[in-house]
Amino acid sequence: MELLFDQQHTVKVQLPAKEGNFSIRELLPWIRDKLLRERPELFMQGDTVRPGVLVLINDVDWELEGELEYQIAEGDRITFISTLHGG
Repeated sequence: MELLFDQQHTVKVQLPAKEGNFSIRELLPWIRDKLLRERPELFMQGDTVRPGVLVLINDVDWELEGELEYQIAEGDRITFISTLHGG
């Protein structure tokens, strides 16, 4: 993942103001458009992360938190981990 994000291990972001919270569904394209430096196809497929990218919300698998529908709260930590390795 660091390769896609300009070799940054951690990125702290301030999401734009809007009424209500951002969902992960809204966060993913925002990340793609604002933070990715190259190869967005390695991060997203359609409207979600591509297979092989593990998503954690506050260190919990996003599948237990509602995946794309999860409403992001201030202070949440969203982690993306690639489980794919080149050969």
